[in-house]
Amino acid sequence: MITFISSNYGKYISVKNKFQKEKIKLNYYKCDLFEPIINDIEFISKTKAYEAYQIIKSPCFVIDSGFYITDYPNKKEYPGALVKRSRVSSDIDNLLITLKDVKNRHAYFLDCLTFYDGEKFYTFYGRSEGFIAKKKRGKLKKEAKSNLWLVFIPLNHKHTLAEMSEFEFNNRQDNHTSATTEFLNWYKQEYQKK
Repeated sequence: MITFISSNYGKYISVKNKFQKEKIKLNYYKCDLFEPIINDIEFISKTKAYEAYQIIKSPCFVIDSGFYITDYPNKKEYPGALVKRSRVSSDIDNLLITLKDVKNRHAYFLDCLTFYDGEKFYTFYGRSEGFIAKKKRGKLKKEAKSNLWLVFIPLNHKHTLAEMSEFEFNNRQDNHTSATTEFLNWYKQEYQKK
């Protein structure tokens, strides 16, 4: 059995749903892990996966998310992997004020899932492109991974993630990729057969 370690319950719900569809058992261990202050999503993810393994002494994975705003004033691609530390995701009102005069509102989420079995790291990525709305829209659901769902509009859509119905969210046409889905495909085809 695999354990997902995170302090973010919304991430757990999202991951759990995908595991259930694949009929793979998942443990959840709620824990805050040390996060290095570096704008490198893979390094952060591997560091946390290693720490997580030291805590539970069995195969586990973590997911770290970055949020990249293409034309953030004076800081291209900000905040990146520093999204939590920068408080961009926790203070949406301030983000909207900062972006008030920005014409190019392109942004993307980048997820990095790292599975560590005590010997080797396995890393998977997911990406979702879109734009930042001019105001908060919708209501956060339990599976929301971030307050940014209130302002993030995926490509080819008019609704923020927080406005989308479950059907619209699960069937959106924005060419997004999921680190969890990539991991599950690999796990079933490669790792489970060991």
